[in-house]
Amino acid sequence: MIQCQDGGFIGPNLFTLNIPQIDGGSKLSVKISWYQKMLYSKDEFCLNVPFTFPEFVNPVGTKMSKKEKIEITVNAIDGSELVSPKMSHSMKKVRHNDDGSTGFLYESDVLSWSKTDFSFSYAMPDNSSHISGGVLLESASVDDFDQRDMFCTYLSPGNLQSKKIFRKDIIFVIDVSGSMRGKLIDDTRNALSVALAKLNPDDSFSIIAFNGDIYQFSASMELASKDAVERAIEWINMNFVAGGDTNILHPLNTAIEMLSHAQSSVPIIFLVTDGTVEDERQICDVIKNHVTNGESMSPRIYTFGIGPFCNNYFLRMLATISRGQHVAALDVDLVESQMLQLFDKASSLVLANITVDIFNGLNEVEVCPFHIPDLSSDGPLILSGRYNGSFPKDLEIKGFLADFSNFVIDMKIQEAKDIPIQRICARDQIEYLTAQAWLSKDERLEQQVAKLSLQTGFISEYTSMAYLENDHRKNVKESDGKKEVSKKSHQKTGAKEQGQQMFLLPHLGIGFGNLIATAENIQPGSQEAKGPDGADIFIKAATNCCGSLCNHCCCCMCCIHTCTRINNHCAVTITQICVGLGCFSCLECCADICCSGNES
Repeated sequence: MIQCQDGGFIGPNLFTLNIPQIDGGSKLSVKISWYQKMLYSKDEFCLNVPFTFPEFVNPVGTKMSKKEKIEITVNAIDGSELVSPKMSHSMKKVRHNDDGSTGFLYESDVLSWSKTDFSFSYAMPDNSSHISGGVLLESASVDDFDQRDMFCTYLSPGNLQSKKIFRKDIIFVIDVSGSMRGKLIDDTRNALSVALAKLNPDDSFSIIAFNGDIYQFSASMELASKDAVERAIEWINMNFVAGGDTNILHPLNTAIEMLSHAQSSVPIIFLVTDGTVEDERQICDVIKNHVTNGESMSPRIYTFGIGPFCNNYFLRMLATISRGQHVAALDVDLVESQMLQLFDKASSLVLANITVDIFNGLNEVEVCPFHIPDLSSDGPLILSGRYNGSFPKDLEIKGFLADFSNFVIDMKIQEAKDIPIQRICARDQIEYLTAQAWLSKDERLEQQVAKLSLQTGFISEYTSMAYLENDHRKNVKESDGKKEVSKKSHQKTGAKEQGQQMFLLPHLGIGFGNLIATAENIQPGSQEAKGPDGADIFIKAATNCCGSLCNHCCCCMCCIHTCTRINNHCAVTITQICVGLGCFSCLECCADICCSGNES
């Protein structure tokens, strides 16, 4: 029987499940699904998937032939051909459809599993030197709990090497409380030093370190001259000493006041913290009061949460209100690289104060997020939502370019063919609606999140994952033996589900912060969850295997199912991974991994 302690997250990006009582000669089938956003760099979209397997997954003894198979479908929704596709494996094109989808296939007989990670990239078309975009529409299915139709709007920066980015006034607001001691403060110091060196000479900046008090590099903004940057780095090395408690409101108010006179630039607050505070809803109200709907630029807040003790939903809402963006660095070993990725996005804005004319002719519309972030040359911008009524035939998106001239684009509207809009957008919608539910304490929104989680299979704070013990001699509807249940249903471990034994796994959400851990200055990563017996070798291997993936996956967590406690007579092989690319920069990955003794 599967018990609660036999599975769950033992790291931010590592999920384990023990599968006991495997008889010799049994066939073991494992299905893995995850969601991942594609990288966008130097005008190329890139997918990286760990595909390196350690030696011990090969059965000891006779070498058996195995089959590796990778099938990938790329859907270029504008119908254009892929430009200069690059692949880590020898893939051949097997199809190209009129709707823009292209299929590639790799298949090979091997004696040992792959030692090369899978990568696939393609460039933007040569004619995409300007901002472009479109809208995909999808009708609600008959079994959808929300019968409003769906839309997904995307904006691509195109090849903007010759285009100008916004000048920025940026204030780095950095947590130096006691829990940031050691590696965290060192990595933050290193990342900030690199970020300062990347500033353009016409940018201006300042730094505020905070715990219970604040420590300012300068009382006013300074131009990012070589001398100023060198003085700032020296100041960081001297003043970034971890100690004290956490007060976020005071440094934010100070930063907002310093940016109140910004002109001909985008004012940015870059907030880094690993803790949670009691007045988070009050802080959101303060930021709301500073947000303007007119032509002036209000401060954008880019929030970077470290570890499990900060309230990432508070930080996400803070970013959403101000048109900024949020990244949760759940793995403390990736703080430096992920912080620099967020800075690169904040420092490469090409279109700001974006508005969408979507309300005319619609009875009801819900946009996620409602406050639209700025477009960065670092990657596309995706909005999604639901609506009632007849979607307009023409849709305009407006904004300001870096020279503060007006920009208007007519969006191409089309039906989403074979593109699962709901699943592509579900992860972002769940996180956005959860942040809204936290802020407003709205049970209706909590129920909406739970229903969306159950319908799409994505983890939420209001659902739990359950495993069913399947007897394949019976007619069982749940083919993969797992499901999610709403917390509201109060299912108990060991409960019967349609004649099956059901077990709830530990809660898989990231939570809403930990005030006690913050007050006690407990370091993120100092109390890692312990994996089940026998999982250590798999944990070490899987951590190395997924490191490259987690290093680039900012918005979301991946689930890795690891099989342990398999008796010596059971040959463990992994034979097939199928990866499907979704809309533009989003990815829906589905891997079917089949293990079968002597079959290939």
